[in-house]
Amino acid sequence: MTFFSRTVLSLILIVTVTGLNAQFDVNGLKLMEVMDKVSRYYVDSLDEGKFVENTIEQMLHELDPHSAYITAEELKEISEQLSGEFEGIGVSFNILEDTIFIVGTIQGGPSERVGILAGDRIIEVDGENVAGIGITTAGVQKRLKGEKGTQVDVKVLRKSTENVMDFAIVRDKIPVYSLDASYMVNDDIGYIKLSRFSQTTADEFEEALKELQASGMENLILDLSGNGGGYLRIAIELADHFLTGGRRIVYTEGDKVQRRDYKATARGLFEDGRLVIMIDENSASASEIVSGAVQEWDRGVIVGRRSFGKGLVQQPFRLNDGSEMRLTIARYYTPTGRLIQKSYEEGYEDYTRDIVNRFNSGELISKDSILFPEADKYKTLVKGRTIYGGGGIMPDYFVPFDTTSFSEYYRQLISLGVFNRFVLGFVDENRPALERKYRNFNAFRQKFNPGEYMDELISFAEQEGVTFNEADWELSGDRIALLFKAYVARDLWETGNFFEIYNESDPIYHKAKEILEDPSYYVDKL
Repeated sequence: MTFFSRTVLSLILIVTVTGLNAQFDVNGLKLMEVMDKVSRYYVDSLDEGKFVENTIEQMLHELDPHSAYITAEELKEISEQLSGEFEGIGVSFNILEDTIFIVGTIQGGPSERVGILAGDRIIEVDGENVAGIGITTAGVQKRLKGEKGTQVDVKVLRKSTENVMDFAIVRDKIPVYSLDASYMVNDDIGYIKLSRFSQTTADEFEEALKELQASGMENLILDLSGNGGGYLRIAIELADHFLTGGRRIVYTEGDKVQRRDYKATARGLFEDGRLVIMIDENSASASEIVSGAVQEWDRGVIVGRRSFGKGLVQQPFRLNDGSEMRLTIARYYTPTGRLIQKSYEEGYEDYTRDIVNRFNSGELISKDSILFPEADKYKTLVKGRTIYGGGGIMPDYFVPFDTTSFSEYYRQLISLGVFNRFVLGFVDENRPALERKYRNFNAFRQKFNPGEYMDELISFAEQEGVTFNEADWELSGDRIALLFKAYVARDLWETGNFFEIYNESDPIYHKAKEILEDPSYYVDKL
C-alpha cells in the first residue's frame, strides 16, 4: 500500500467510526484507489506528502470555510496560543539590522532571572552565529524555544558595555496572555481588551475586573475588536459574568448533533454595572457569542461594525502523523435563534474576500449600505428592541471605518517596516535618557511630545526609500505621531500602555466612552 493509500485510508477510518453511511465508505475506497493510481503511474515525480495535504485541504474547503486541515507544526503553534503558555526563554524580540533585538522580557521568566535586558542583542545561540545571516522570526523561535528544563547558551551585546556577555538560560513554561490591556478610563469607567479566548482568559479577565472594581469601576468597556475567538467554554464563562442565572447564552445544533443549550449559572462578577462591548469586522466566533448574548438580553450596548460571522462548530480529529482535521459538526445560534454564521454559498474564495467585499460595497463606511431582509429581523428578549441576523452581530451603535487619516505615505511606513525599525532604533538609542526623564508611564503619557521626533522619522524614512509627501502628512501626521508615542510606551513599559495611548485615535473606543459618560445614550438603547 502506497503512502497515498495509507493516508486516505486513515481519513476513511476516521469518518467511518463516526457513523457516516455505507455509501461514503464505497466512495472513500474509490478515492483511495484514485490516489493509489496517481502514486504508481503519474508521469512526473511528486512530493506525495504535500500532494495529500493539498488534496485534504481542498476536500474540506468544499464542505465549508471552516472545516480545515492543520499540519503538526501549525497545530503546535495554535495550541500554544490557546493553551496560554509555551516553553522557551521568555522574551519578546524583533529583528533589527539583521540581529535579534530584545524588546522586553517576561516578568519572572528565565531570561529576566539571568539578567537579560530590553535592548540586548543576541549574536550567538549555542555556539552558532545568528547575527548578519538573514535570520527570520521562525529561525529565532526554532533556536530559543524548547522543552522546559533544557538549557540554551547565548552571547549578548549590550550598548552599555563593550564586552560580549554570556548567559546560560534554562527554558521554562512561559505564559501567553490573552488580555492585552486593563485600565481605568476615568473615575468610574474601566476598560479591558481581550485578544483571544484561550484557556487562561477567564482567569485573566476575572483578575483584571476585580482590580478595576477595587479602583472604583462601576461601568465597563469590553474591547473585543479584532478578537478572532477561541474556546466555546471560555466564551460561556465570560458571558456568565454579565448575565443572571438561567439565561441562555448560546446553543449549538447540527444534522448529526443534537441541540445543546448553554446557560448562565450562579451570580457573575458584573451583572449590574453599565456595559459596552466593542466589536468590528474581525471579531469572530467566541466574541460573537458573548456580544450576541449581551445584546439579546438587553444587558449591554454593542458598538462598532458588524462582526465577522463565524458560527460553525468544529470537532478535531487527530491524524496518524500528528496533524489534525477539524470538521464542522454544528452551528452556533444566539439566544433568540439568530445564526451567527454568514453565508458561504458563493464558495470559499468569495468567502475569504468578505471583508474586502464589505469595504467595496460601502458597508464599513455607512450603515445605510447594509440591507436586512424582513426575515433577518429579531426582537431582544427583555426590551423587545429590533436587532438583525444574516450573519455576524450588528452593533447597536454603528461606527464607520475611519479612512480620513490614512494615506499612501502612512501605508508605506507601516507595510515596509520602516516605522517599526525607526521605533526600535529610537528606543534602543534613547532608553536610558527616556527612563530618567519619565519615571513612570503616567509621566510619559502626560509629558512626552512625539512631534519633536517626527523630523527624525521623516529623514529615516527617506533613507529607507519612502519619499515624504506633504499632502499625505496633512492627513496622517497626527496618527503617525500618536502611533509612535504608543509604540515607545509599549517598548518602555508594557503592551497595555500601548492601548492607553493608541485608543485616543480609535473612533469605536471614543463612541464607547461617550455612551458611558452620557447615560442618555445608554438609556436610549436599553
